[in-house]
Amino acid sequence: MAEQYDPSREMPESEATTPTRRRRARRGALNRTAAATPAVRPTAVTVSTPVRRARRKGHPVRSFITVAAVGGLIATVAIAPAFAASTSSPAEAVTLQQVAAENAQSLVIASEATPAALARDSYSATTPEEIQTKKNEDAAKAAAAARIAAASTASADASVYSGSLAETIAPAGSVVRPLPFFNHFGEPYPGHKGTDYMVDRYTPIYAIADGVVVESSEDGPGWGVYVKIAHNIGGNTVTSLYAHMSYGTRRVVVGDTVRAGQIIGQVGDTGRAFGTHLHLEIYVNGSWTNAEDFLVANVH
Repeated sequence: MAEQYDPSREMPESEATTPTRRRRARRGALNRTAAATPAVRPTAVTVSTPVRRARRKGHPVRSFITVAAVGGLIATVAIAPAFAASTSSPAEAVTLQQVAAENAQSLVIASEATPAALARDSYSATTPEEIQTKKNEDAAKAAAAARIAAASTASADASVYSGSLAETIAPAGSVVRPLPFFNHFGEPYPGHKGTDYMVDRYTPIYAIADGVVVESSEDGPGWGVYVKIAHNIGGNTVTSLYAHMSYGTRRVVVGDTVRAGQIIGQVGDTGRAFGTHLHLEIYVNGSWTNAEDFLVANVH
């Protein structure tokens, strides 16, 4: 069978004919050839027509994703060492100063340091108030020592007791006078609630009865060095106060139990005093009473 050939199907109509139309014309011719030859299976014939593909431009979204992926990779490489350093254990940490020390021979990690234990007995004051109190006590002791030294070098015409200092002068349970002797009474004046016994400096002062010390000070308000004792005399609550003692001569402190006639200090002129003397006050059941009248009534 002769192959029918149609020149109009193969030849381009004009120079402006597109490549697509030429491909279609060639495909048609091949199909007709295949139909005219029955010995060849249609499915076994494959015609490969080279097609020139135009260069495709990169898609904008794909380009952005690629750039982002590359940037993330670079950031990961840069951050990884810093992250590893920050998560390392304290024992592996190295400071900038240690890196800068070229000739460093040893490394001391701060976390390995053991704080020194503070002993409570290594210091005595923890607040400004305690420190000031300690300073005041030290100043008072120094002042007392200075006054005692000054009193010991008093002028020769000063009257100073030269007798013995008996620790006690009466049995327990009795009532006694507070002095072994006195020269005369001080002049009374309005508002003065004590009885003044004028006597030599350093004359011993004794408790008038058994009792407990309730006050004892080197710097009382107006009384100077003084001691106050609470007693139970004849079923009555009695308080006796001994003022103007010499500095450093107190023998008792608050809470001490004393016996009648026990020495508690020595005569002086501390506080608001003119001349050496014992200022004695007596209160019975909370009410003031004349000290000399009380002694006359109770000392036997």
